[in-house]
Amino acid sequence: MSSRRALGHLAVLSLGLLLIPPLCSGGRVLVYPAEGSHWINMKILIEEIHARGHVVTVIRGNNSWFIAEESPFYTTISVPDRNVYLEEWDTFLRLIKTLPNVLINAPVKWGRALWSIWTWQRVFTKLLDNGHQLFSEIVISILEDKDLMERFKNFDLFLTDPAISPGVFLGRYLKLPLVFNARWASPSEAHSVIAPYPLSYIPITYTGFTDRMTFLQRVENVLMRCHELYKERFVIHPHYKAILDKYFEAGSDLTSFMQEADIWLMRSDFVFEYPRPTMPNVVYMGGFQCRPAQPLPSELEEFVQSAGEHGVVIMSLGTLVDSLSKNLTDQIANVFANLPQKVIWKYSGERPSTLGNNTLLVKWMPQKDLLGHPQTRAFVAHGGTNGVQEAIYHGTPVVGIPLFFDQHDNLLRLQERGAAKILELPDLDGPNFHQTLKEVLHNPSYRHHMQRLSRLHRDAPIKPMDSAIFWLEFVMRNKGAPHLRTQAYRMPWYSYYCVDVLLLLLAAGGLLLVSTAALLRLLCCRGRRKTKTKLQ
Repeated sequence: MSSRRALGHLAVLSLGLLLIPPLCSGGRVLVYPAEGSHWINMKILIEEIHARGHVVTVIRGNNSWFIAEESPFYTTISVPDRNVYLEEWDTFLRLIKTLPNVLINAPVKWGRALWSIWTWQRVFTKLLDNGHQLFSEIVISILEDKDLMERFKNFDLFLTDPAISPGVFLGRYLKLPLVFNARWASPSEAHSVIAPYPLSYIPITYTGFTDRMTFLQRVENVLMRCHELYKERFVIHPHYKAILDKYFEAGSDLTSFMQEADIWLMRSDFVFEYPRPTMPNVVYMGGFQCRPAQPLPSELEEFVQSAGEHGVVIMSLGTLVDSLSKNLTDQIANVFANLPQKVIWKYSGERPSTLGNNTLLVKWMPQKDLLGHPQTRAFVAHGGTNGVQEAIYHGTPVVGIPLFFDQHDNLLRLQERGAAKILELPDLDGPNFHQTLKEVLHNPSYRHHMQRLSRLHRDAPIKPMDSAIFWLEFVMRNKGAPHLRTQAYRMPWYSYYCVDVLLLLLAAGGLLLVSTAALLRLLCCRGRRKTKTKLQ
């Protein structure tokens, strides 16, 4: 009898729990992602948003390279894009794929400096100019399509990447709570838009400086920042003047729209980033895409285990560069062939003539799972943000071969912390590569320092992904987060830097000095007159 009563109570309790409304109902999230590796990050975030019970709709271009039209995690709305932009980007990719081989033949002393200061800035500025012209055309085509705009109604949140402008403009036009999944914001690193940026200790991307700059480095840092502001004002902003005049209030621009975002989900953290000022609506989620290593495919696991006590080295130069020159590839393969370790090399070019039996060439590899495998001893990498964060998470030391973009700056942060060794492209040859790889493999300090970074990264009260999802849901629950936005962005520059206050104080001080001088002169003149009168 007692058991029946207990079962009855349990049934009533279960029914009561079913009738209790959920604390947070699912929201409708509209996403405008960027392509390439940016989409890889956004896709991971979208899958987690979907897993939390929210409905996700992704805006994709008709000719999207990476964003599938059908997915179990989201529905899509296709918008017009521009084949000419895709052609422009494809031309740019073909150019930068050839540059590593060009740079290898440059003089060691001047190679990277000339590339970063002149060639890179010239090519990148041209890409910005053409890209934002085409972005502006995409924005116009979206805003003028009434049927398309009707489909964008009734969402609770707009999530986009500020590296591309169409999402910023569309989110602002729809007046939805706005969240950024950010690392970059045209034309530079995202912090430059949202947070204070003291140039005395915050290095501009592409300079290759640390937060301890010499006087001359600070001079170059200031000049590079001036160049960024020039690109923002005179290369990017003019493309959107017609859009701003027609669809938005006077006095606004792309930068001000970005500054009005409710939350910035920043794909970095202070284990990786140099300490710097930040803002209350910046949420750091560096390594949010990382996870514990999963079992390898059986064939790959067998190859890894065959390495025995010597372990495995893995190498990947990312998705943009398929291979280096034949001569250099043969030298790298020869170095690998003479190692006691086994090597897994992500490579899709012509098979090197010096390839050893210990080296496995693959077109794709489960990088996260290999980095977390106990047999992995070192990671030869180009320094992309994803790979760097995954190496930190799994505590695997890095041999860095930076190619372009922010890769040198990413690797420099690891090298400064003793967790990586950078080998510049002009210095890359068989002997130097062998020496650098040997140092990272046999000097235990590299692994020690990287594992310390891994412990620091993991020692947090909340996981990066959980933090990101919390703030996304926070914005949905509260219809935005304006209380976290500073009013500094609405101030003119002379008020922000208190130039007007300084001028007033200088004027007041000058007036006081002039008045004091005039008074003293008057008193002196009276004294002289009295003296003359007495003498007469």
